[in-house]
Amino acid sequence: MTNHVEEVLRPRTLAWVSQHLKVGERVVKTETLRGGITAEMRRLTVGTRDGGTRGLVLRSFVDSRYLEHAADRLSREADALTLLTGTGVPAPGLVAVDPTAAHCEYPSLLMTCLAGRTVLDNEGLEKRVPLLARQLVTIHAVRPVEPLREYVALTTADTVVVPRDADATVWAAAMDVIRRPAPSYEGRFLHRDFQPGNVLLDERPSQSAGARITGVVDWAAASWGPADLDVAHCSTNLALLHGPAWGLQFAEAYKEAGGVLAAAASERLYWQVRDALACSEEVQQVAQPWREAGRVELTTRVVEERLDAYVTALMDAVG
Repeated sequence: MTNHVEEVLRPRTLAWVSQHLKVGERVVKTETLRGGITAEMRRLTVGTRDGGTRGLVLRSFVDSRYLEHAADRLSREADALTLLTGTGVPAPGLVAVDPTAAHCEYPSLLMTCLAGRTVLDNEGLEKRVPLLARQLVTIHAVRPVEPLREYVALTTADTVVVPRDADATVWAAAMDVIRRPAPSYEGRFLHRDFQPGNVLLDERPSQSAGARITGVVDWAAASWGPADLDVAHCSTNLALLHGPAWGLQFAEAYKEAGGVLAAAASERLYWQVRDALACSEEVQQVAQPWREAGRVELTTRVVEERLDAYVTALMDAVG
């Protein structure tokens, strides 16, 4: 075992991981994965007895700001990964979980490593959006045997952060939308953070028509709620990554893929606006991983401007 691996993984965590490896295996390399906001993500290269390697991913909550919710999120993810086994949804396989740091230095979850990579570029987006929509329809078709916890939406009209130079009248009208009671809905299994950054693809730049989704990751907020909420979340992220028009198009792509949304336009608007306004509270956190992934032009200010344009477009659509 190299000193580097021991230092990076920390002694108790390394011992815990090693307990869940096959006989004769050991961790030979670690790599920090970009994109995580609340947790530290590491890819572990495991040396096998036959001289080969395989990959695992370790999620650890090391930031004191997020430790309060670590046990809940890790337990929820472990339950979701167990539920998804054999469903056809390409999720990681659960290896082990230590939600209260009984064995590790920090609350942690160990899972299999999926092939593919996240793709956040503008190029090829018109082909990826239908893939995302079809994948989300498949996720919503999963029927848990045991009841799941209801979705949580923490944003209120009082916590919304209005972007600088935004039209105060438009944003006030948007905030009035989420002051209403949530519409009734037919429950579905939700990912709750389904967006391009949590989807892995096998995509060759020269053959993007053959792109396919190889994995959907980060199930820490999996819950039960309206399909509209997952669709709205992906729409918001597409709007911020690629421009408001793409956010507006995703709901149509979802329906074309066989998904069912709320029948009334006012109900669909409620979920769309709720997710967009929720993003207003964490624009800086959302933008930073995108820049780290190569989208350096997506400064906090640019993302704020796109969010403002998207909210305005949603409100304009209802007159």
